[in-house]
Amino acid sequence: MSSKYLLYGIIAAVILIIVWIVGDTVSQPGVGDLKGDFIEMASYRNENNTGPVIRIYAVYTSDSTRETMLDYGNFMPHTKYGNTKVFFFDDREFTPKSIRPSEPIFESKYEKNCIAVFEKTAMGDVRFKKYPFQ
Repeated sequence: MSSKYLLYGIIAAVILIIVWIVGDTVSQPGVGDLKGDFIEMASYRNENNTGPVIRIYAVYTSDSTRETMLDYGNFMPHTKYGNTKVFFFDDREFTPKSIRPSEPIFESKYEKNCIAVFEKTAMGDVRFKKYPFQ
């Protein structure tokens, strides 16, 4: 009889652990939890899978607070020894629809609407600059 209760106890414990893991996984914060609109208008990722992975994003945002843009940048994917750059724009019509991997990353007509750039370097250092083209 006691082995039956032990089995039920183990099954209940396993079910509780599974429910806890699934609940914790589903409730992770993400870009959707940030206030304001963030719309990815253009992105680039190089084809290199064995060396540094370069990611560049052009994002329209309605929220220009430093903290929110930093949070968004930190939510973006980053690969060890890779580089991730996110350019934030305040006008949806003047956000680039295509970007290039080398300078200039986008046409100069978009520079005046770029309100910030977030960069996570190969060593994981975060750089953030408001109005990078002024």
